Amino acid sequence: MKKIPGERGARPRQTARKSAPIMLLIGIVFIAATLRAPLTSVGPLIELIRGSLHISDTLAGMITTLPLFAFALFSPFAPALARRFGTETVLLWATVFLTAGILLRSLSGCAGLFIGTAVLGLAISLGNVLIPSLIKREFPERIGLMMGVYTVSMNTFGSAASGVSVPLASGLGLGWAGALGVWAVLSAAAVVVWLPQAKRGRREPAGKKAADPVLPASGDRVRLWKSPLAWQVTLYMGMQSLMFYCMVAWLPEILIREGLDTGSAGWMLSLMLLSQIPVTFVVSVLAGRKAGGQRSLAAFGALCSLVGFLGLLFGGAGFAFLWVILIGVGGAFNFSLAMMFFSLRTANADEAAGLSGMAQSVGYLLAAFGPMYIGALHDESGDWTIPLILLTAASALCLLFGLGASRDRYVGAPPKS
Repeated sequence: MKKIPGERGARPRQTARKSAPIMLLIGIVFIAATLRAPLTSVGPLIELIRGSLHISDTLAGMITTLPLFAFALFSPFAPALARRFGTETVLLWATVFLTAGILLRSLSGCAGLFIGTAVLGLAISLGNVLIPSLIKREFPERIGLMMGVYTVSMNTFGSAASGVSVPLASGLGLGWAGALGVWAVLSAAAVVVWLPQAKRGRREPAGKKAADPVLPASGDRVRLWKSPLAWQVTLYMGMQSLMFYCMVAWLPEILIREGLDTGSAGWMLSLMLLSQIPVTFVVSVLAGRKAGGQRSLAAFGALCSLVGFLGLLFGGAGFAFLWVILIGVGGAFNFSLAMMFFSLRTANADEAAGLSGMAQSVGYLLAAFGPMYIGALHDESGDWTIPLILLTAASALCLLFGLGASRDRYVGAPPKS
């Protein structure tokens, strides 16, 4: 029997093509797992860090806010780096620098703590911006499902990190440095898993980018900073980020003032984070299937947050678990939709990366200042009434911007008559 040239290689190549999306999915899950755990693991260890390094409360607070400033500063540059070097390559090096930042944060005393925190913040900002655009490019027909997988991986490991930090530091005797440094193992694993994707991703010559349907010529790119719809997505992202990080920073203190003990207040924060995990997946899938816009989802999420904050303000500690769950569910709706809007409101992966960079830059800047401002208001007034009123107002603004951002339009499209 005569053999057809190349026949023997046909099946392996076909198998490789079929396995590529699976390996990409696994790679996205691993990178997503590294985008929150290095941050959420810090909060429970602040007291240990402060006592060990003899730093002030102000410096201790900067450990949690410095990454947010890094997100705000560096997010707008991520799309340009992706166009220049390729998304897969940039994500690989971002994960390498993330690993280095985690190790530096744990091994080099006070200076290393802050320098490492800044480095890992810059690295995470690249993943935050580029993963949604990568999903739009590689899974255009399954954006909702893939964004659900992405957000669930990110939130699951973020919740786990906040829960195991103290047991790792005290129970296993690793200290705060070991408890923070252990997450370098996860990011190093993500580097290994992502290597095949970086090898597959090819760098396009500058002259060919204009012909690529995913990367429009620079003259044709949407001017996002002048787009009203882009600003609605951005401010929606900002309001939901501000509410989330204010709750991460101050929810236990608010509940302690309402009469809960320290342990119960800490568990309430865990309850808020855990309640978000299943909701983020479901909302992402539903948003991807709603062809006529996502206004009902945006309204429901913002109203959950609004009722939750009003409950904390007027409902007392007796139903604290209910208010916390409502805030968690509302936050999950808001976060999932904000992530989905980067893909749903753009025509291609380049626009998605640009909108993601814009929205996350402004959003995380608001998130960085929010907890500090809320804390200052509490110090000035002596209670949590005014801060909770402002967070309730933020929920109302989230509703307003969400209704605008959820319209079935692209950022570069002319207004419908």
